[in-house]
Amino acid sequence: MSEQVGPTQTEEKSSRVESFIANPRRAVWKLSVPVMLGMGLHTLYAVTDMIFVGRLGGDEVAALSFSMPLVFFSIGITFGLGTGATSVIARLLGAGLKKDADNAAKHAVLIALAIGGVVIAAALLWKREIMGLLGTSGEVTGLAVQYFEIVAPGFFFTILNTTFRAIMAGEGNTITPISFQASGTVINVLLDPLFIFWAGLGISGAAWATVVSQFLVLLLFAVHIFVRRGTFLDFRFDDFNPCARTAWDILRVGLPASGSMVIISVGAMCTNWIVSVFGNAAVAGLGVGGRLDSIYFMPTFALASSQVTLAGMFLGAGRIDLIRKTMVYTMLWGQVLAVSFAFVFYFFATPLCAIFTSDQQIIAVAVSYIRVIALAFPFITVGLISGRVFQGLGSGLPGLVLSALRVMVISVPLAYLFTRVLGFGLTWVWGASATAGLITSLVATVWIQRRLRQLEEALTTE
Repeated sequence: MSEQVGPTQTEEKSSRVESFIANPRRAVWKLSVPVMLGMGLHTLYAVTDMIFVGRLGGDEVAALSFSMPLVFFSIGITFGLGTGATSVIARLLGAGLKKDADNAAKHAVLIALAIGGVVIAAALLWKREIMGLLGTSGEVTGLAVQYFEIVAPGFFFTILNTTFRAIMAGEGNTITPISFQASGTVINVLLDPLFIFWAGLGISGAAWATVVSQFLVLLLFAVHIFVRRGTFLDFRFDDFNPCARTAWDILRVGLPASGSMVIISVGAMCTNWIVSVFGNAAVAGLGVGGRLDSIYFMPTFALASSQVTLAGMFLGAGRIDLIRKTMVYTMLWGQVLAVSFAFVFYFFATPLCAIFTSDQQIIAVAVSYIRVIALAFPFITVGLISGRVFQGLGSGLPGLVLSALRVMVISVPLAYLFTRVLGFGLTWVWGASATAGLITSLVATVWIQRRLRQLEEALTTE
């Protein structure tokens, strides 16, 4: 029976690649809009989660704020490897190598499980020591550990969900995986108040809601992939062909992408530590501001994510002109998003931050953060999109370098210098982040243009 299904699916997939080449601008939205909707729902969850936890008190908000960089760190590693899988699969399908793409998908799943297992074990083993290094103290430390030790084992579900989503994105299908993730987000939002307040679990309830919802998402993926065989790619392992080169191709993009996520997470941890000298209210305010600016980051990241699939497919097809065309088009729409969000956040910062908490000290910190960082949105957008184009081209290192430049070379050192050495206030921490975004965007623009010219010259000489 599988023999009958295969050719039809192959024809559908072939027409999808061809349709992307025929109408690249439409392809940007075809890939981006489902991701935007899914991430919009995820942002709704993150915002709702913070609102519910905020009703428990300032210590709980601070505990959640300290935990988030660790959660992002753990998930980010697998997300980066998923980016490598998306890039490799898109390039193979663009070149018409379907069987190789099947094999790459299986490699991606095994790699994610192996690395994810190590990350989960390390997170559980050293959770309390890590929280101490981040600057938690007193009641907040206990609450942060309480939340994290429940969420961490659930990373197993999230890791597999992220990997399956990335593989399906590589074949040009973002609608199905995002619909699954959206279902999980809705379930999470519904479970939050039940577990936190009705069951009386407090911050642990928020953690359990996350774990249960991610488990249900994994069930949806499992039924779709292994029972219904609803993907174009074949996940049957009976014809799995271990290949060091395939694994390396995934890791060559995935490890730097994971490294970028790790750098961002470590940067967030360092920033929390720098800010912690101003008190738990300052850390909580940063957490509230971070949840608010995620409303900008999610659709922008979704728009940028289309470039991994499209740049990979167009490179496989030898169409560098289309890579440049879609990149410029995506940059323009990215700026529309950036300016729109910056305007709203700057002028309506106070009422927006007040949604999360009634603590005026926390609100004041969050408002100061969001007003400064909003000014950097246009520059951050350029860096995000450029990095994703590099990943689609199979070049993971530039994204890693750009992340390191923005976070560890500029933002964190400047924030430390301004506050811990020179004794300036919190606003200077936000200013350091904005400055880093500006400088990195300039470097990214020059670098990606140079890379595209090199590819054009290479194709011309062939």
